Order: sequence, then C-alpha cells, then structure tokens
Amino acid sequence: TLEGQESIAVVGASGVGKSTLLHILGTLEQPSDGEVTYEGVNVFDFQEQQLAAYRNRTIGFVFQFHHLLSEFTALENCMLPALIGRKNKRESKERAEFILDLVGLSHRLQHRAGELSGGEQQRVAVARALVLNPKVFLADEPTGNLDTNSSRNIHELLLSLNQEQNVSLVVVTHNMELAGMMQRQLQMKDGLLNEIE
Repeated sequence: TLEGQESIAVVGASGVGKSTLLHILGTLEQPSDGEVTYEGVNVFDFQEQQLAAYRNRTIGFVFQFHHLLSEFTALENCMLPALIGRKNKRESKERAEFILDLVGLSHRLQHRAGELSGGEQQRVAVARALVLNPKVFLADEPTGNLDTNSSRNIHELLLSLNQEQNVSLVVVTHNMELAGMMQRQLQMKDGLLNEIE
C-alpha cells in the first residue's frame, strides 16, 4: 500500500521482478493474479483507452534509459505527455518550461536530447514525467547509468519533488544510498515484498 505523499524504495537481486512490479503498478503490464487499485478502483477493469488516459494523468514514469526523442529539444520532449493528453499547447509549453526550470534546465530548453549530458537527459525525463502533475511517480533504476555526482543530483531532485510537489514516489534501485533516503524500504525476494527494518 502506498499512502499519500510517501516515498518507497524497492530493492532486491537482479531478475526477482522489481521492474515487472513497477510496470504492473504503472498499468503497463497486467498482473497474472490479484488487483491494482488506485483510490479504491481496480484500474485493470478499465477499457484500454480509459486505462491509457488514466495512466497519462495519474502516473509519471522514469526509466533507467531516458527514452527521449533525440530529434526533439528538451522542451519538446517535456511537452509530449501534455500534447498527447490534448492539453492546450501554450499552457503545455508554460508548464514544461516551469518544470524544466525546477529541475535546473531552464538554460537548455532548446537543446536537442543528443546535445545534453547523461544527467541532463535524465532530468528532462524526470521533468517529462512530472509535466501533468502525476499523483504517483515511478522510477526504475533512475540513476543506474549516471556518474556519482549526477546520481546524487537526481536523488535530491526526486526527494524534493516528493516533498514539494506532493507526489508519491516508488523507486526500484540497487543503490542503497538512494534507498536509504526513502521513507520506506522494501526488499523483493521470491516474489514477495518485505519491509526492511
């Protein structure tokens, strides 16, 4: 159970299903058993189009690989979820600029993804995930490909967003420093999640 503005780290050995769990929580994959409920509603009862709309407005994702579109600028990449959600273009641009400033990239708005450093690309991915004000933010190894300094910056950014933007945060990580920064730590082993004391 994820409560309100909580931050949770999920740790465990490679291959135990941490990423699959995140995909299920994010409604990208259906569970083979059980339910995924948000605010009392089993989201997998939705039709596919309803589920996609729900996912777009409720859940923000960041993956280990940023999945930015290389031919698009940082600003355009950040605006995409809002435009896909048929939001007003001017308002989408203003929101994307605000979020990119929040993640420290106001000076890189017009740079294409390929012109950004790894840490900057990951910050664009974080901004893109936040552009629609999600209630839940899911991150799968968000700093797995970054150097120590960039990783620390992303860790601090995620925690500040959790607090300042009132976003629930679930992070899958092997990084115990990041896990230790979360309010709760869960270990996945043999398909079960257990609280780390």
